[in-house]
Amino acid sequence: MSITTHIPTLIATTRLMSHEGDLTQWVSAENPLTIVRRGEGFVGLGQALRLVFSGPQRFRDAADTWRALVASATIEDGIQLPGSGLMCMGTFAFSDDSSQESVLIVPQVIIGRRGSTSWRTDISLLGSNPSPQTSRPSRPAHFQALEWKPGLVGQEDYTARVGEVISRLQEGHADKVVLARDLVAHAPGIRDWRGALARLVESYPDCSTFAVDGLLGSTPETLARVEGGRLAIRVLAGSRARGENPAADRQQSEALVTSTKDNDEHRFAVNSVMKSLQVLSAHAVADEHPYALKLANVWHLATDIEATLSPGVSSLDAVAAIHPSAAVAGSPTNTALDIIAEMEPFDRGRYAGPVGWMDATGDGEWSIALRCAQWSPQGTLTAYAGAGIVADSDPESELLETRLKFKPVLAAFGSDESPLRPI
Repeated sequence: MSITTHIPTLIATTRLMSHEGDLTQWVSAENPLTIVRRGEGFVGLGQALRLVFSGPQRFRDAADTWRALVASATIEDGIQLPGSGLMCMGTFAFSDDSSQESVLIVPQVIIGRRGSTSWRTDISLLGSNPSPQTSRPSRPAHFQALEWKPGLVGQEDYTARVGEVISRLQEGHADKVVLARDLVAHAPGIRDWRGALARLVESYPDCSTFAVDGLLGSTPETLARVEGGRLAIRVLAGSRARGENPAADRQQSEALVTSTKDNDEHRFAVNSVMKSLQVLSAHAVADEHPYALKLANVWHLATDIEATLSPGVSSLDAVAAIHPSAAVAGSPTNTALDIIAEMEPFDRGRYAGPVGWMDATGDGEWSIALRCAQWSPQGTLTAYAGAGIVADSDPESELLETRLKFKPVLAAFGSDESPLRPI
């Protein structure tokens, strides 16, 4: 659904809720819908409305449709916290011409938490049946570890393609290109996804763990967080594996911060975002120097950016202006996208696209869908991992980077593959 002449009327009612346990305990086993980080976030149950978008205008169509829905809705919200009242969760395709749907989902029931406050929101269409009853959480069912295999781009093929991209960059065709490869697993028998989510939440508490419309993962990168007219972005580009002991770990962090190659890659990503923000804000400020961000399996070069938005600019409007950044595409953007389309023999789908939530005020948080896998109704899980290629990149080092980035989602589904082991 995009903008239509008929806008349905939604009714949303939010009430305080007493709940001490983990939010993910409420997640539906077979149809998980959740976005959580550091114990805060949302769990959605059922669907009051599912909105589908596609093409180059998918973000703007979605933002305009949401504004129209909010304008016609009846909302009772005495809590007035980000995400309370009427809200939606969404996931968007990376590419303008992707065959994958971009969706906004309005749940029938939302269990939310911010700080020490928990709430339940019930949402229904005018004249429809009331929200379903929520049952007490059960224990996640066990499933067999999945066997992952190369998809359309194997390891040797990937290093060859990286080598070709490096040659083009050295000839001056572009400054940076993010090239991805894929892994696939046959998973027709999974009827309970909560175990995989629990592993991600436990292993990556500082990341945004999500399950939206069959896309599941845990990403470290905030694309756009908007609250009260303030926009916050965290740009990640450049990485190193964690060290095996404290001394080695410090050396890895220092090597990343002082790496010319990684700093060049990072600078392209930051400059891309700052340029995109010119259409949204006259007041955008970035960290003067990147810092090393420590995650469970990797160090990232990170830069935080803040901006003041004009009245009426929603979080999804910000996403429309920023996506795709050089962190997931390259620089210059259009040239990098052309090279990606030529070098990647697959549709990225929602990998590296925005995933997140938005409430009735337009506030929300959208992350870049990384460290993730997409499930298909045919029973296949597809995971992607990419690396930022610049002129002085090394193909084998970039391959190792993709192995490290595959680790979170492989481990979530029971694989004990070492990131150093070929797959």
